[in-house]
Amino acid sequence: MATTSAKKQVAKLAKNLASKTHFTKQEIEALMINFKKMTTSKLERTTFREVLYNTFEMTDDILMDRIFRTFDADSDGIIDFEEWVTGLSIILRGTLDEKTDFCFKVYDLTGDRNITREEMFHLLKNTMVRQLAEEDPDEGIKDLVDLTLKKMDYDHDGRLSANDFRRSVQEEPLLLEAFGPCLPDDKVREAFLATFTQTKIGFI
Repeated sequence: MATTSAKKQVAKLAKNLASKTHFTKQEIEALMINFKKMTTSKLERTTFREVLYNTFEMTDDILMDRIFRTFDADSDGIIDFEEWVTGLSIILRGTLDEKTDFCFKVYDLTGDRNITREEMFHLLKNTMVRQLAEEDPDEGIKDLVDLTLKKMDYDHDGRLSANDFRRSVQEEPLLLEAFGPCLPDDKVREAFLATFTQTKIGFI
């Protein structure tokens, strides 16, 4: 059994995270139990990718890597429990603004607060090349990039700033995942939420 001191530490951490996320204290305690089943302390990149693949049905290598980097707030190459809960809060229960910021960071491959034409091409080619039956799929993707910029590039500088992206999503929420799926769909989201919102809280 966990000591009284350990229980108090867990309760304090859960209360603190509950004030910063969209989870209750009890849900965070349940998430902690699940987290400890996956890792002894922190999630390595390989384990994180396995969770994205097996739990959230994500298969795009580039996007899974970018999601890892977005969860990894302190850029130390591993994801601790606080980063895990904070990231889950956004992708599972985040506001539209939170999800917009998250998706933008995923798509911003260079981290310079802009999504360039080249980044769009790279992302779309990775997610759509199998869907394009043309002899030269690159041309189709270039056309799609042009259409995307025409619709989303409000300041007409040939790239998407965070403000361009946010304004586009506010006007058309379907553009949130314009460059590939980086959020779990509703069915997967609800299935995952059920694994810990119904968990009986206990400590080993």
